[in-house]
Amino acid sequence: MSDDTIRLVTIGRIIRRRWRLLTLLALVGALVGYGASVLFPPRYTTSASVLLPGTWEERELLTQTEVATSSVVVDRAAATLAWPGVSSSDLRDQVSAKATEGNIIKISGTADTPERAQRLCDQVAKEFVSYATRIASESADPEATDELAALQKSVQDTSRRISRLADAADPGQTVESVQTRTELEKLRTALREAINTLQQADPAENVAKNMVVMGSATRPTGEAPPTRAQLIAGGALLFFLCAVIGHLTAARMSHRLRGEPEITAALGAALLGTVDVPVARPTHRPGGRGPRGWIRRLLGLDVRWDIPAPQTSGDEASRQIRYRRVCSRLRDQQPAPRRLLVVFPEGDETARRAAAQLVVEAGTDPLLRAVAVSVSRPMVPDRGQASGALVVLSVGSWTAGELAGIAEACADAQHTVVGVVLAGPVRAARSAGRPRQAAAPALTAFESELDDATGVTG
Repeated sequence: MSDDTIRLVTIGRIIRRRWRLLTLLALVGALVGYGASVLFPPRYTTSASVLLPGTWEERELLTQTEVATSSVVVDRAAATLAWPGVSSSDLRDQVSAKATEGNIIKISGTADTPERAQRLCDQVAKEFVSYATRIASESADPEATDELAALQKSVQDTSRRISRLADAADPGQTVESVQTRTELEKLRTALREAINTLQQADPAENVAKNMVVMGSATRPTGEAPPTRAQLIAGGALLFFLCAVIGHLTAARMSHRLRGEPEITAALGAALLGTVDVPVARPTHRPGGRGPRGWIRRLLGLDVRWDIPAPQTSGDEASRQIRYRRVCSRLRDQQPAPRRLLVVFPEGDETARRAAAQLVVEAGTDPLLRAVAVSVSRPMVPDRGQASGALVVLSVGSWTAGELAGIAEACADAQHTVVGVVLAGPVRAARSAGRPRQAAAPALTAFESELDDATGVTG
């Protein structure tokens, strides 16, 4: 798993074999999200819009948004609202503004109730218009205002003179008199349009007379995100994803050996063959006893998730052929009949069943005796009638250090490791020939004898 690419089938296997643990962690995450929603009360958000008619540049609109959320505007709104326990600094964190299309400043406010959120937006918008008008009035150039007033007076005097000239023109209906009066009227109209344009271009007049609040803010009907439901769902999803990522990380960091060359190198012996062990369910780990073992079984932690689902094997006869071939290779290696120990790691159920089947298939030639060895404190019986060790184990269950410990324990007991047999779980296929239960009584009797007499732990 450490060198494999993470695929969807891997994640699916985690969910399928760890669904109880993942469900529990998701429930814990939902409880954490619920607790967060209790610590942070619900909030409600609404907004009010202020229209700025005329032509505005982008930087000018950004300036107005800063003015809308300035401390002066918010402090004035806080003083008018006078909410107990809520200071102006608290309101600054609850008010925001942004410029939208159409020269509109959208002021948003957040409070703990819908009514307060509505009042906050309306009051801030009102104070913003008042303060912006005051700034525009104070920033207007007095000299420019006086010059505009003098220009207006001059235009009015010029208009009266134009009227007198038109009256003094030839009252007759000649072409020349009509053209003269027409030209004078055009001049008076042009002067009026020019003065109106100057008045409209005055920033103080534009802000003071045209900036308006586009109605009262709507009262919010729902909570502002994150709502309680969102916090609960987010907590459950976060814990679920963390659990899946934790499984993947643990598998990436795992040092269990999966390749045949690595396993044989760690044990210092040659591979004699691979055998199949039929299983009905995924491989279980030793569950232990007491509350801890019960909890592991309840959460499904006693089932290995990081191994692929067992493949379908052939019938019973084809599986027995594999065991017989291993026994044949053992006989070929031994020049004279002798007793051998079949050593398998304690807790490796697949290896235990494979060892039992090997003893049954070997019979008396060679004479095999199965021994379970603890990987934490490996110890093998001293050399007596048995003069060699055959190691049986499942793939992907043990690290190089654990296998090296078993090899050292064999060497310490003066046993030569004559070979390695790898056991793999498979799904048994029903066969119309020899029934699968044919060897069951002998295998069951041997496993009972193994549990009572031959297991050795350190």
